[in-house]
Amino acid sequence: MTNSWLIWAGWTSLFALAETWALMNRKDGDTLSENVRTLFRIRTSKAGRALFTVGWSGFSVWFLIHILTETM
Repeated sequence: MTNSWLIWAGWTSLFALAETWALMNRKDGDTLSENVRTLFRIRTSKAGRALFTVGWSGFSVWFLIHILTETM
């Protein structure tokens, strides 16, 4: 294990704890998905929906290729 592995494991654990807390307390606006919807104005902006769709799709394709081919 390297130090970077520990950093990623720690970040992932903190995120999981924060998201679990947000889901359990049922307070509006504190989950990742709620904040992403707000950031991109998903409910009120077609441009926001399009921007999120393009960004998410682009990231997904890049990440898939990156993991499968070990490039980029």
